[in-house]
Amino acid sequence: MDVISDNIANATTTRTPEGDGPFVRKRAIFAPVNIRPKYKSPLVPDRIDSGIGKGVRVVKIEKDASPLRLVYDPSHPDAIQTGPEKGYVRMPNVNVVTEMTDLISASRSYEANVMLVNNSKSMFSKALEIGRTGA
Repeated sequence: MDVISDNIANATTTRTPEGDGPFVRKRAIFAPVNIRPKYKSPLVPDRIDSGIGKGVRVVKIEKDASPLRLVYDPSHPDAIQTGPEKGYVRMPNVNVVTEMTDLISASRSYEANVMLVNNSKSMFSKALEIGRTGA
């Protein structure tokens, strides 16, 4: 979500502090987290794999290689002064609609995970209550 918000905030930045042209969209690269359980219940059949696939983590954040947008605005201070692209401004390769879609997707995934944890805690609490009243 931090990378997405940075992209949205810089969607119109034509000059970075480093002076290397317009802002370039950043992407988070994910990799699966490979966690092996330390204990496997003897009641769980061997055909049920509960090892690999316990989520993802960010491996690195890289710049997007897609081309920059050209917008015609000869009055802009960063407009190209000579050549075939004279009067055009190089704009960031950020599409705000794509970024908002990614932001909503990330938010929904987070909400689903929180709901899963809360429901699991509720089920475990109910199971403990059943155990207390039955004894």
